[in-house]
Amino acid sequence: MAGQVVALHFTGWKHAGENLSYHQTHSAPMMRELKGWLEKQLDGRKVEPNSGLGKATGHLRKHWESLTLFLRQAGPPLDSNICERALKMAILHRKNSLGYQTLEGARVGDLFLSLIQTCRLNGINAYRYLLALARNLAAVTLNPGAWLPWNYPESSTDATPATALAA
Repeated sequence: MAGQVVALHFTGWKHAGENLSYHQTHSAPMMRELKGWLEKQLDGRKVEPNSGLGKATGHLRKHWESLTLFLRQAGPPLDSNICERALKMAILHRKNSLGYQTLEGARVGDLFLSLIQTCRLNGINAYRYLLALARNLAAVTLNPGAWLPWNYPESSTDATPATALAA
């Protein structure tokens, strides 16, 4: 394994069982080798436990079961990019919110961040969604549940939810 660059992740799976089979065949031997190397480093006192490498190997050893879940269960992601992307917006908003003049301004900013993120997660164009809310304020007031981002029809020509028309 030393000196090798190994790609352990492939996204072209047709079904969840394929990735489990692939990882059990290809990734498991490398992970066993990595665990053996970790054990040698710490047990053989080749690495000082309080050094950066020692702490990292200790952390890896401590969390080995959860870090190798992809070898036992089909479908778990190998990275946390989805979570990191979701948190990034909240962190940027927190930084930008330092400029709010009032508590009400901060509340409105939080509301818009929540709506925009929800649109993003539901595959909806946030600009068009917010524009439709502004243009159809009376219908939104009458039936707000029909205008939530996950109920909003992106493909509609007049951007008016059918459930709002029925109300």
